[in-house]
Amino acid sequence: MTGFTPSAQAFIDARDLLLRHRTDYARAYAEFAWPKLDTFNWALDYFDVMARGNDNPALWIVDDLANGGTRYSFAQMSERSSRMANFLRAQGVARGDRLLLMLPNRVELWDVMLAAMKLGAIVLPATTQLSPDDVRERVETGGARYVVVDAAELGKFEALDKSVKRIAVGGTNGASEWIDLSRAYDASPAFEPDGPTRASDPLLLYFTSGTTSKPKLVEHTHESYPVGHLSTMYWIGLMPGDIHWNISSPGWAKHAWSCFFAPWNAQACVFVYNYARFVPKDTLAALVQCGVTTLCAPPTVWRMLVQEPLASYAVKLREIVGAGEPLNPEIIERVRHAWDIAIRDGYGQTETTCQIGNPPGQPVVAGSMGRPLPGYRVELVDPDDQPVSEGEIALPLLHRPLGLMTGYANNAKASEYAMRNGYYHTSDVAMRRDDGYYVYVGRADDVFKSSDYRLSPFELESVLIEHEAIAEAAVVPSPDELRLSVPKAFVIVRQGYEAGPDLAREVFRFSREKLAPYKRIRRLQFSDLPKTISGKIRRVELRRREMERSAEPARQPDEYWEEDFPELR
Repeated sequence: MTGFTPSAQAFIDARDLLLRHRTDYARAYAEFAWPKLDTFNWALDYFDVMARGNDNPALWIVDDLANGGTRYSFAQMSERSSRMANFLRAQGVARGDRLLLMLPNRVELWDVMLAAMKLGAIVLPATTQLSPDDVRERVETGGARYVVVDAAELGKFEALDKSVKRIAVGGTNGASEWIDLSRAYDASPAFEPDGPTRASDPLLLYFTSGTTSKPKLVEHTHESYPVGHLSTMYWIGLMPGDIHWNISSPGWAKHAWSCFFAPWNAQACVFVYNYARFVPKDTLAALVQCGVTTLCAPPTVWRMLVQEPLASYAVKLREIVGAGEPLNPEIIERVRHAWDIAIRDGYGQTETTCQIGNPPGQPVVAGSMGRPLPGYRVELVDPDDQPVSEGEIALPLLHRPLGLMTGYANNAKASEYAMRNGYYHTSDVAMRRDDGYYVYVGRADDVFKSSDYRLSPFELESVLIEHEAIAEAAVVPSPDELRLSVPKAFVIVRQGYEAGPDLAREVFRFSREKLAPYKRIRRLQFSDLPKTISGKIRRVELRRREMERSAEPARQPDEYWEEDFPELR
């Protein structure tokens, strides 16, 4: 490939080093350095040049396994996005304008993302699960002047200020205030930028998932996510020509991680299988029928997949990874037994790219999320920001990774707090083993004390879901006069099992067999789990329920205490 700018070539050189040492972690970590970039527009300077005459598949969207779906080549995506950029420019979208993008997995999502990048506009991705109130809050907080929305979601935007320009995908439903995006593909395929893009210019504004507080607005640039996701590409183990499926909903940072930047950095094909409802058998059939080679899925999906006879599916998978929440060792072992492939865990945030992970070719330590990835230096610090072997995951700003956000937009106080004392503070707690592998402990707000012991909810939950009757579990502290607090589990029961005293007794017995006395589950409640719209458990809400509970009644509905079963003593 020729015609790359010096910045684009520096990016490609950094990428190629990681591809060469894909399974040599020590060498990749030692030799990799983030490229120094001046002006850089990933869509124009890298993607368009790479895509010139490139008929290899870039995007493959399947709505029905029976018809095989639709494939788009890199060359087609380059042309489609240039037409889109010209269309959006005609609607008034200019450099620095903010555009809220709410689309499901349809080709226009990728067209608009690339087009906005070419224009220098700033994208605010949004999930289609937002309520009308959520939409209004995000548009106002994010300062969006344009919205690009799927036809099925137009009603959520009725209360917006009339100054916000509305563009509909899939039809306008007869609403005169909406512009039909289908007109974009009649625009010219020749796009000319209005000037150079600085690598440090803002590109993306992502709302955090809000597991412990109200969502904040994370700002990323033309280098922090497009180039920063070289670490994610390395963790997944992507190679040119791969067919990569990331089971993730649009609107969240993980979608940009592995449905956009990481695979296209590697010149792999992004695969999408759209389904109305997640059915494990259909997912496994899609893996086989479409020849998917690399797969990323959250633990919730893996927990459902392992209920199927995995060994009977002749998958062509070379690399499989999990992210979003830590993986439980039991799930990893069941998949390894069936397919002889290890699910490799990884850790990162909306605020960063993948920081810690198990890259290909390295030993996978059960229960560990891996080691720092190329380009990331990681420390663990105590509340006084002193180095420790178990503490908060922190990134030293002296070695600031390119994949780190610039800060929280419109919230200088939150940015200053996150970047205090020379570190970016993740608010996640981990333990570093003697071999350099990191073990996730929990959110800083989730770890609690019981009888002066520090307990990790994740560790206890990992044990609980090994029980055949438990589908999901969340552990929080429950006030106790003698021990300050005791571990209480909120659990969801698998289909075919009945919540009640008999099952509670069995779970308490299981807890006694599997956990040290100070870690045992002392209280149990069969209950739904409050979650964010991205699917993460809101333990903060469960903690609040426990802290606010009155002394009477002694039990909540469907709640059991260990002392209710004296026969266990």
